[in-house]
Amino acid sequence: MSSTKDIKRRIKSVANIKKITKAMEMVAASKMRRAIEQVLKTRTYANLSWETILNLSQTMENKNEPLHLLLAPRKKVKRVGIVLITSNRGLCGGFNTAIINKVKDSIEKHQALGENIEVEAEFVLMGKKGLGVHKHGHKIVADFVKLDLATESKEVVPVAKIIIDEFLNGYYDKVMVAYTDFVNSLKHIPRVKQILPVDIDLEDEYLGVVGKDSRVGIDKEFLKEKQKKHKSKEGIEYDYIFEPSPKEVLDEMIPRLIEVQLYQALLESNASEHSARMTAMHQATDAAEDLVDELNLYYNKARQAGITSELAEISAGAAALDN
Repeated sequence: MSSTKDIKRRIKSVANIKKITKAMEMVAASKMRRAIEQVLKTRTYANLSWETILNLSQTMENKNEPLHLLLAPRKKVKRVGIVLITSNRGLCGGFNTAIINKVKDSIEKHQALGENIEVEAEFVLMGKKGLGVHKHGHKIVADFVKLDLATESKEVVPVAKIIIDEFLNGYYDKVMVAYTDFVNSLKHIPRVKQILPVDIDLEDEYLGVVGKDSRVGIDKEFLKEKQKKHKSKEGIEYDYIFEPSPKEVLDEMIPRLIEVQLYQALLESNASEHSARMTAMHQATDAAEDLVDELNLYYNKARQAGITSELAEISAGAAALDN
């Protein structure tokens, strides 16, 4: 058993660690409340904007002609661009590991659906911990600074410009965004969502999760039901009217809607990150408390053993003097 001095030193060290983790928990809780507030303020707008894109995609499908190049699917998928949103720092449990593993599984799933066509995946990173995908052999084409609390949508404009330009010039056949969806402070779901081109017919549970979120309430059946409401009694289907022209309107509108989706993904990821860090630091604080209690028990046992040993030595010395 260690000496009482060593045990007291360990108790003091663990108590100091407990103070640090408690402080980090409070900081993470403060950031989490602000991040959740941002998520709730923008989620409705982001969902309605995505509904707009789905309606445009449905219109293109009905006409069998490309309404816009950003909505036109490619016949063959050879290269996929993935925007990966992670944290800048650790100490947040399995937050980063979960989203990286989700992306890895998604790529493997996509490779299996490629019909013997090798699909190359390239990454655009937001968050320093996303560099972990490099060890899996994937190419990183850009790395952007991610703030702990995003305040304006302009922070994702450079990311959106890269993926939109590369999709339009044919370099990417698909563009995905990998982020952690915030459900509540204890539940976070890693998701890989396809944002270009928009396709509501995807059934793949990894690469086609668009419209399967029950909190959004938007899926193919929803669009069909909404489409019926816009038909007259004679069965005439009404069309969109664009002014000044469909191309000019969509050239401005669709990139903006894509930016909104990326910004919302960033907000969801930030809220999930801070809640995960708060939970991790809370668990670390509880573990430190348990360890201090255990060390105090060891300290008391060591001190009692020392006292017993000293009493035995005194008794033995007194007995020797009497003899």
